[in-house]
Amino acid sequence: MKKEVYIEGMMCKHCAANAQKALEGIDGIKAAKVDLKKKKATIKLDKEVENSAIEKAIADAGYTVTGIE
Repeated sequence: MKKEVYIEGMMCKHCAANAQKALEGIDGIKAAKVDLKKKKATIKLDKEVENSAIEKAIADAGYTVTGIE
């Protein structure tokens, strides 16, 4: 299962790495790949993860989720 997470506030590769680390720290997320130019992360899940958990992890990292598909 995959989800696309749209993220605002990332300015550099360090920001993208920080967002990726926050996402990969969530139980149920197997991998995350952040695309800085497209301002989104593609995440691979090995079990269902609530969108609120994703939003909280990104907010705690200092960024804003603008959408999840």
